Amino acid sequence: MMVNLKFEENRDIQSLFGKYDENLKVIEREFSVRIYRTQEGLRIEGPDDKVNQVGELFNYLHGIVRSGRVVKKRDIVYATRVAEQEQADGLKRLAKERIELPVKGGLITPKTKGQIEYVEAIKKYDIVFGIGPAGTGKTYLAMAMAVNALKKGLVRRIILTRPAVEAGENLGFLPGELEQKVMPYLRPLYDALYEMLEPDKVEQYSEQGIIEVAPLAFMRGRTFNEAFVVLDEAQNSTPEQMKMFLTRLGFDSKTVVTGDVTQSDLPEGQPIGLVEAERTLRQIEEIKFVHLTGEDTVRHELVQKIIEAYERQKDKEK
Repeated sequence: MMVNLKFEENRDIQSLFGKYDENLKVIEREFSVRIYRTQEGLRIEGPDDKVNQVGELFNYLHGIVRSGRVVKKRDIVYATRVAEQEQADGLKRLAKERIELPVKGGLITPKTKGQIEYVEAIKKYDIVFGIGPAGTGKTYLAMAMAVNALKKGLVRRIILTRPAVEAGENLGFLPGELEQKVMPYLRPLYDALYEMLEPDKVEQYSEQGIIEVAPLAFMRGRTFNEAFVVLDEAQNSTPEQMKMFLTRLGFDSKTVVTGDVTQSDLPEGQPIGLVEAERTLRQIEEIKFVHLTGEDTVRHELVQKIIEAYERQKDKEK
């Protein structure tokens, strides 16, 4: 099968192809096709299914270029993984689920089949649980969806929270007042915010109460209306804390709970709120549980190998 693709602007072509056509070489290798430059764009030759996938891949990558971003090798690698899992339809869904952040002109997209399911669930359900190992984008995508909802006027506030559970240290022995003691637990949430919004906007929204980052214990007794609420590191919550948090949901609000049940810092033998929540609530159709795996890891490729190695060791010990 042979297909010709046309691109209108030379700038788009250069961004798509990469330096010395390195992007084309990666795509040829990953999809077992041949790609030739033409005066107007590209000619793709290969098996029908592969050519169709590569055509969808270039549509997806062209969207990245039009958003002002440069196509990187990792964009191709992640898209290739989705194509392998779901064929051409997966790439169509990948292109569809872009999360635009107008303030920074950025573009965040789910990179794997599991992440696509996760983003679709957040759009559809009022309460979503994202459960999986480190590097799968659980928190980052939830916060991107929260910022996007705020910019579109879908919510009036963003609430970000984490349990303040000691991992080897006791809060009472840490220096400073209470706010200074809990700040290290919340720092990763601020780091993600600064990637998605201009620093002055983060400060402005924080001062106005539009964005609030606080320990889970500070949520007691409150109700959140017209808010996007994210509970991160939920594997460190107790069942009582989880119930307290989930019952804070108000009108026109959305709640996302993220965590990795294999990384709890609770005392040994202490019931984990995240585990109890799934066991208790999984029959409620309006609540969605999305399980991400090592295949959804979007950090350095070594992170995925580390996760897989630990999973193999855990299986040996059973």
